Amino acid sequence: MRTIGTAGAFALTAALLLPLPGAAPFVAAPPARAQSSDTALDARVRAFLESRRGQWRDMNVPEVDGQTLHDLIVKHKYTRALEIGTSTGHSGIWIAWALSRTGGRLITIDIDERRHRQALENFRAAGLDRYIDARLGDAHEIVPALEGPFDFVFSDADKHWYRNYLTAVLPKLVPGGCYVTHNVSTRRGGITPDDYLPFVMNHPELETTVDTRGAGMSISFKKAGR
Repeated sequence: MRTIGTAGAFALTAALLLPLPGAAPFVAAPPARAQSSDTALDARVRAFLESRRGQWRDMNVPEVDGQTLHDLIVKHKYTRALEIGTSTGHSGIWIAWALSRTGGRLITIDIDERRHRQALENFRAAGLDRYIDARLGDAHEIVPALEGPFDFVFSDADKHWYRNYLTAVLPKLVPGGCYVTHNVSTRRGGITPDDYLPFVMNHPELETTVDTRGAGMSISFKKAGR
């Protein structure tokens, strides 16, 4: 099992974010704008994130994890994203910001009405609401009913259901697509059930790496022909 700590942080984009060997390249929709240009939207998102730095609560991701989600999407030009567990929108902002560069859109789900309302406000304040379909409801029911396909999935909801979410979504994930699970630890006794990491690491359809820099994430690419 490969893990990435602080010493490997600067190599993450160059190494971890590369497609796995032999994976069929995913052909995304043409980007809505040149990715190299810093637009007015980029400036607005940067300003919003800076104004909220250090203030994210309600089980939101740390900044380093949000940046990793953003970089994965931009690197691979993903356009069809799903987030299971919106919270108040920190991770969704990073994901949608990346999708604004690739011409994509995010479906994000949360069961808590208060968090959902706050996330909607945050998406609007960041200028990213047009890239996001935020749904209020039970992900246990919504996720299996989604048609897909998806090329990027971020799972950060109820941990005891992680295996069920992966099982439901994997058939809808395109080859070369990426499935990221949050709060995954290589140590026993973490907040994610101990059986999840072995399950995803040994899954025959996935190639998985663990990033330990933030709150811990397993980053899995779907193999070609699966």
